[in-house]
Amino acid sequence: MAKNDPYAALRIKEFNVFLLLRFLLVFGWSMQFIVIEWEVYSLTKDPLSLGLIGLMEIIPAFTMALFAGHIVDQNEKRNLLAKCIAAFSFISLGLFLLTSKRVVADWSTSNILLGIYALVFFGGFLRSFFGPTIFSLVALIVPKKVYPNAATWSTSTWKAAAVLGALFGGFSIHWMGVAKTLCLVFILVMLSLVITFRIKKKPILNPKIGESVKESLKVGVRFVFSNKAILGALTLDMIAVLFGGTVALLSVFAQDILNVGSKGFGILNASISLGSILSMFLTTYLPISKNTGMKLLSSIFVFGLCIIGFGLSSIFWVSVVALFLSGAADGISMVIRQTILQLKTPDEMRGRVSSVNSMFVGSSNELGAFESGVAAKLLGPITAVVFGGVMTLVTVVTIGIKNPILRNLDLTKDIEEHENED
Repeated sequence: MAKNDPYAALRIKEFNVFLLLRFLLVFGWSMQFIVIEWEVYSLTKDPLSLGLIGLMEIIPAFTMALFAGHIVDQNEKRNLLAKCIAAFSFISLGLFLLTSKRVVADWSTSNILLGIYALVFFGGFLRSFFGPTIFSLVALIVPKKVYPNAATWSTSTWKAAAVLGALFGGFSIHWMGVAKTLCLVFILVMLSLVITFRIKKKPILNPKIGESVKESLKVGVRFVFSNKAILGALTLDMIAVLFGGTVALLSVFAQDILNVGSKGFGILNASISLGSILSMFLTTYLPISKNTGMKLLSSIFVFGLCIIGFGLSSIFWVSVVALFLSGAADGISMVIRQTILQLKTPDEMRGRVSSVNSMFVGSSNELGAFESGVAAKLLGPITAVVFGGVMTLVTVVTIGIKNPILRNLDLTKDIEEHENED
């Protein structure tokens, strides 16, 4: 195998099955998120209601994260993923029924909203298991020397599904309405469940099966906080995403500021993910192993600048470009972070480390959505977005100064060591 083969992971058949599974699942998930954001704001015309969606998901996702990591490390990954997808299908079905006029003809708006929030809450519970399971499964499908390349393709596939899901989700609201779009999401989830069984069962590599939950969680948290490279990367992304998130307010900008309707809403969402996916594919040819820390800091700094540009823009195409560039910078950041986690995490602790990652970064997306909703309510959407971008810049500069281990991080030797294994 070529030393810098950009298609190394794609030469593994089962990994391609995994990518197809992840694409379908995230495509549907992305559509569902877009449609629910649109529907909730259409029902309430209150940006705070969008923030509540994030809050309803972060509560179970955050509180269950460490326990979910323990469960993942103690169980077979393929079947666990199948169970998660099966449970997620009930959420998709429920959202479809809640938006079907025939089903909720006699329901009040408040009851419909309560139903949506309840299903989102259950989705947050499931999400605490999805991340650690997928992260652990990838490492069991590909050899260690292919980890960096597999992390790039896996994250790129996720973003490709997100860009197409966001684009199609926005347009499908216009083409066939909210209910039919959510019905399609349910079909995609069921298809991904079938494909899951094309992946073979994997061995459980944890030598401490049956370890107490308390001890297991303690070991996982201790590992993350003792590894300055992992801790620094997670902290940086957590705070940047917390203050730099604009997705929760895109429906406000589309409807009330840029006046571009559902089509423009889809384009705004898609532009972020399109920038991410293009930059991720670029990293398969231009590895990020050298000067990794500085590249991570620089990419998030650019992300913050783009968020400020979007908040200040009142011209649709300028806003699209700003979001596209923010997505490109964020895509590079994500690839770097996933590569750090894959290379620095022992096999038997992947579930727990990924769970801590979800607490730091994944949950900050929803907390960021809540923060954006509250800030938009108090300060107005434009000021809220600009403030978030400024806070992102301050965060990057502060962590760059305070964490020299992250700033000087270079993964060249780690990758070379894994290339000599297997």
